[in-house]
Amino acid sequence: MRPPRPVLPVALGALALAGAALLLATDAAPGRLPPRLHDLLGALPLELVAVACFARELARRSGAGALAKATLASAAFLAWAASQLSTEAHAAAVLDDIAIALFVLDAFLVVAGRPRVAPPTG
Repeated sequence: MRPPRPVLPVALGALALAGAALLLATDAAPGRLPPRLHDLLGALPLELVAVACFARELARRSGAGALAKATLASAAFLAWAASQLSTEAHAAAVLDDIAIALFVLDAFLVVAGRPRVAPPTG
């Protein structure tokens, strides 16, 4: 039997999904919302999913490696969210670059950390 899913990370993830859907819905009617509201709607799901990723590992009482990986992903999402909120172009670009670097590092660790599959014998 599988253990129950932690409520807080799932709730935060669901809110992030709802926020992303709302963001996409606002794209169907451009110009009807104040520009900064669109920026806030773009940052909110990123912030929520960052907290959800971290909270999941805390709730699971994961080891240091999993917690470090969740911290890495969360930091990437938070940098991306901050870039959405930045009103200064250079700061937004730097935050985007940080997010990209963290996401690439996270993906590399996933790829490099996969166990090797034994070659088929035959």
